[in-house]
Amino acid sequence: MSTDGHGRGPEAREGPTHHDEIEPGKRLVRAAPATGAPLAQQVVRWFERLTWRTPLHDRRLDGQHPPKLLAVPVDPFPGDELAGEALLEGWLFAAGEQRAIAELDPLAPTRPGFTDYLHGFAWLRDLAATGERERAASIAETLAQRWLMAHGERPTEPAWRPDVAARRLLMLLFHAPLLLSSSNLVARSRVLTAMARGARHLDRTADKAPAGAPRVLAWGGVVAAGLLLPGGETRRSVGEDGFARALAGALSDDGGVVSRSPAQLLSVMETIGLLRALYDSRREPLPEALAAALTRATPALLGSAMGDGGLASWQGGLPLDATRINDALQASGAFGRPLRQSRDWGYQRLSAGGAVLLVDAAPPPAAAVPDGGCAATLAIEFSDGVERLIVSCGGAGHARARGNDAMAQALRTTAAHSTLVIADTNSTALNADGTLGRGVTAVELARQESEVGSRIEARHDGYARRFGFVHQRTLLLTADGGELRGEDAVLPAPQPARWGRRVEGAMTPLALRFHLGPGVDAVATADAQAAMLRTPSGAFWQLRARADRLTVEDSVWSDPHGRLVPTKQIVIDSLAPAGGATIAWVLRRAR
Repeated sequence: MSTDGHGRGPEAREGPTHHDEIEPGKRLVRAAPATGAPLAQQVVRWFERLTWRTPLHDRRLDGQHPPKLLAVPVDPFPGDELAGEALLEGWLFAAGEQRAIAELDPLAPTRPGFTDYLHGFAWLRDLAATGERERAASIAETLAQRWLMAHGERPTEPAWRPDVAARRLLMLLFHAPLLLSSSNLVARSRVLTAMARGARHLDRTADKAPAGAPRVLAWGGVVAAGLLLPGGETRRSVGEDGFARALAGALSDDGGVVSRSPAQLLSVMETIGLLRALYDSRREPLPEALAAALTRATPALLGSAMGDGGLASWQGGLPLDATRINDALQASGAFGRPLRQSRDWGYQRLSAGGAVLLVDAAPPPAAAVPDGGCAATLAIEFSDGVERLIVSCGGAGHARARGNDAMAQALRTTAAHSTLVIADTNSTALNADGTLGRGVTAVELARQESEVGSRIEARHDGYARRFGFVHQRTLLLTADGGELRGEDAVLPAPQPARWGRRVEGAMTPLALRFHLGPGVDAVATADAQAAMLRTPSGAFWQLRARADRLTVEDSVWSDPHGRLVPTKQIVIDSLAPAGGATIAWVLRRAR
């Protein structure tokens, strides 16, 4: 993945000429621009905003704007051709669930991920990816009309959840030719009416979506409707204000997203990429608030990528590959360099000689952020070139979407990350609803750069309340990238009366875990003090530690598609007395 720029010229943003013409009499219509004196327009706009989302506004618009589209934008993101081919063969497949289209009941309960795919109309993008226009249009019309008959008249959850409704509206707008070229006038009218109804629903509910990527997407739907549906001047103005507020609430000062998930930050950038395509279709520039958000978000996103260009698996996300990241950068017109240090975003990036080390050096996201928050403080991920050596298991959010709540809960634990675990307990409590409980409240951090390499020392208080210890981790990546030295210590913490007391003579079990990347094999030495690692390319590394015992155990890694890949993990066991303990270790490339 390139990190030195992905900006596009005007011609690239325009996209290729659209050759899928709609038949005469069924063509999407570009409305004539409004005219009038500037002062009169200002008065009209003031009145429209004053009466926005009131019956007076709806009555004023009655009959003035027949359903049609003002432009036909080109979707900047490719669909899944394999999923599209399955649709052509009569099967809807998502989140590990498969349903025959002929027997599909849009009202039947399904796994959360399948539900979002069905109700969000992402299948339109996959159908478009097949390139078989006539067959794709027939399937699209069948699915859309069946959905509209079941859900089109009355908004219900989860089909009309704000972020799902916004995704559906965006897919309808971008892939309208698949549905509006139909010879069935009633079916075409239902689709256009569904767009208008979806826009009105988002007008009322966008701010009710959870903060972060879902709310950004919901307001993106409002902006999209304002750009492409007639009479949308006020909606667009209100939508752009709401979108700017959603971005301000979603992004930290250093460009990270409130969930602290790189996958969610990528979703925000993809939403901006879709809106850029819509503005391009109207020959208009991206608003300043969106451009400013891209300037902050791009370095943060690139800074959470590993040596292969794909994302690290932080906070329940998947290690989405470099292709998807590049698509988002191309679509949004973003460019920048990876962010090395951050406070609010919380990830520290060290790189040398082709090696990349990422450290989660901040508390977990706020308890109010749902779905996939992980107890991962001070965990690391490490890659050598394009090969991932040390990872997090990742994928908790995807497991929840597939309906596997038990696996999702397991993937959220501290033990599912490459860090120290005290007494098999999470550094931050995990609630069953996907939120986080008590645990880490603060992380202290110091970073130094020298000719020897880059050094980080950080500590967190997640275990202080229960065990009376703080966890301190020191990491040094040498200047040539061939050696990573570490020291994990549990130190006595100040003990207010409400905290548990350390009992003299009691020993607390410690487990330092290093989850290995896909295809990395490991064999422990006979003295149980080291392990030899062999990567898929044949490179050798050695991990050696000063502790009671080192073993190699089974683990899993969630790949970019959410599939659980069997892997290995190195576990270093030790015991800590009341005064604390230290585990020193070194990961070294074999010469």
